[in-house]
Amino acid sequence: MPVPKAGPTDASPPDPLTILRSRGYVVLLVMAAVVGVPVSAVAFGFLALVDVLQPMLYTDLPRALGFRGTPPWWPLPLLAVGGLLVGLTVQYLPGRGGHEPSGGFKAAGTPTPIELPGILFAALATLAFGAVLGPEAPLIALGGGLAAGAVRLVKRDAPEQVIAMMGAAGSFAAISSLLGSPLLGAFLLMEASGLGGAMLALVLVPGLLAAGIGALIFIGLGSWTGLGTYSLALRDLPEAVTPTAAEFGWAVVVGLSAAFVGVGIRWLSVRLKSQVERRRVPATVVMGLVVAGLAIGYAQSTGKPATDVLYSGQSALGPLLTQSTAYSIGALLLLVLCKGLAYCASLSSFRGGPVFPAMFVGAAGGILLSHVPGLSLVAGFAMGVGAMSTAMLRLPLISVLLATLLLGAQGLTVMPLVIVSVVVAHVATAMLTPPAAPKTETEPSPSPQHP
Repeated sequence: MPVPKAGPTDASPPDPLTILRSRGYVVLLVMAAVVGVPVSAVAFGFLALVDVLQPMLYTDLPRALGFRGTPPWWPLPLLAVGGLLVGLTVQYLPGRGGHEPSGGFKAAGTPTPIELPGILFAALATLAFGAVLGPEAPLIALGGGLAAGAVRLVKRDAPEQVIAMMGAAGSFAAISSLLGSPLLGAFLLMEASGLGGAMLALVLVPGLLAAGIGALIFIGLGSWTGLGTYSLALRDLPEAVTPTAAEFGWAVVVGLSAAFVGVGIRWLSVRLKSQVERRRVPATVVMGLVVAGLAIGYAQSTGKPATDVLYSGQSALGPLLTQSTAYSIGALLLLVLCKGLAYCASLSSFRGGPVFPAMFVGAAGGILLSHVPGLSLVAGFAMGVGAMSTAMLRLPLISVLLATLLLGAQGLTVMPLVIVSVVVAHVATAMLTPPAAPKTETEPSPSPQHP
């Protein structure tokens, strides 16, 4: 249902309540529910494909070539190939492989149909070959692009507002189960897109409906195929203790630490990106080799698997917490360093989302700080996840929710500490980030077609 335009003598905005009561809006809700089914099925298939390709490339392929196990150097050729594929996709296919992650998490606009193959190929090459980025940004782009394309296919003269709202609903459906709850995905998109005001419900209601349908599709397909739902979930969690005064002090320390680390990661990734853009294909291969070298160095130095550094960290968050006693202080220090630098290299050149690596780096840092007196394990883990998420994403609300709802009932216990650490990290990150350089008088202003 398009938002009606004001007449020449009527400058008042349309009444959202009137639109909500209209017949056209009911039709839009039905369309959102219908679109949510195929979009969520495609999203499930994408995640299932990534889940199959990762062990195939890192475990099955070396065995098929005659190795008894995965050689320590194996990430080097794989990430070089992954970098080559991503570089070629970004350089030559329409859409430049989708969302450029070094600028933070953004959810604005929908890709055109011709851009979707490039987004898909770049995401698969990034995620399957082991770069340190997550699937959320490609899923949002694919879901929004498929939904908007379906509307254009059915009704070529559909109003742009309807297409935009259906694209948003497709994005909601695509990540409906990725973060563990449709509500978390909805809050992520709402905060990242800056939705607010009286018109919020007009976009939110179709999106929530599509997300609910999508979550049901994920559950059904996961049960039918036996593959699961590919949802962020932690199990067998340690017991959280009641926050103490000392831990509120540690919340400030965690928040400040995350701000410094997050600003450093963003600064380095942007500097690397400027170099990568000069020679896209060979530079992306080099960044892939950097990620591989960091993973190999960590594994050889600590005896831990290289997968601690590779990949987004989504599936490794639970084992990191439940098996934290197996990690020494030195191993955790090296993990934060190597994962953070691999994150920088991936942000600068590959294509994917920044959410899960930020959570993992923060979790490792929080577990590291929990070795000092006065800070419990679960509190350190939760504060690290929340503080680093807001330092990297600059989305404080979703950062609090990610860190607390992820832990279930244990998260409610430590939520006050997480809120303090997130607020400190959010404010400190803003203070540490230099303001954007003002435009000079001779600098041409952007055209209306390319804002």
